[in-house]
Amino acid sequence: MRGELSPKLTDFIATVNVAAKAFKSSGQTLTTEQARLNLQKLSAFVTKVPEISFIADKEIRHETLSVPVRLFSPDTQRPLPVLVYFHGGGHMCGDIELYDPMCRKLAIHSHCHVVAVEYRRSPEHPYPCGLVDAEITIKNIQQVLGDVQHNGQIFIAGDSAGGAICTSILMRQTSYGSILSGVTIDKQILIYPSVDYTGSTGSYIENGTGYLLENTRIKWYFDHYFTANEDRKLASPLFGPLPENYPKTLIITAGCDPLRDEGLAYLERLISKGVETQHVQFEGMIHAFMNIEDLVPDECQSLYSEISRFVQAE
Repeated sequence: MRGELSPKLTDFIATVNVAAKAFKSSGQTLTTEQARLNLQKLSAFVTKVPEISFIADKEIRHETLSVPVRLFSPDTQRPLPVLVYFHGGGHMCGDIELYDPMCRKLAIHSHCHVVAVEYRRSPEHPYPCGLVDAEITIKNIQQVLGDVQHNGQIFIAGDSAGGAICTSILMRQTSYGSILSGVTIDKQILIYPSVDYTGSTGSYIENGTGYLLENTRIKWYFDHYFTANEDRKLASPLFGPLPENYPKTLIITAGCDPLRDEGLAYLERLISKGVETQHVQFEGMIHAFMNIEDLVPDECQSLYSEISRFVQAE
């Protein structure tokens, strides 16, 4: 069923759709640089940036690789969990700077030290480069925690493609030789996650046009993420194996999102395996509504509150 758009987003979506139609009519071909710029433009809708007591850019090193991260802390002297955050953007767009305001809010609301990861992006670095960076970050997280007190708990979180990274590294944890073998991840937060690279769910079609993120754009992202010989179903967390020690998971979906139903299908799969799960759906919201907070402040406040409750619950 196609989602019913919130009146708060009517004008925004109308403007987006006019611009999209004009671009299609122009005959231009979308480039990686344009896609990145388009997502970056959404920063104009996140103008409330809270102060936070500690923030630092750091680097995690492993063999020949180096992964830039940004550490946010609401209280460096208090032993807090560490929440590792992977941003969205179709595995192509987004960066630490764009997600800086959201990571500040996550740290403040959830009472966690947040480590935002600047993983490698496609097409320059296709699958599975970003996953390798994610695994390296979690495995070596202690390298960047020297300035803060922490309680030993590790949480992972991500929106959209960041949710794909979270669920993919858990799926890869089942493989022999995974560098995360034996690493305990205590909780997971998935914000409108991408978990099906085949586009097989109903909302992929039903919400696939007219709601900012369109299914043609999703396919375009994935065409740049995977090489021609990759089995996209095999790479999809929705269909892959789950580790035995799967973490407690919060899944957040949006009613007008083409990824809505794959998030719901993943939720049902976790429930069927006995994983402790929670789910919240924001009716009337589109994909990436966290990136347009000024238009939907109440919904974003509710999102951070739901995450806070989940993180702080025993």
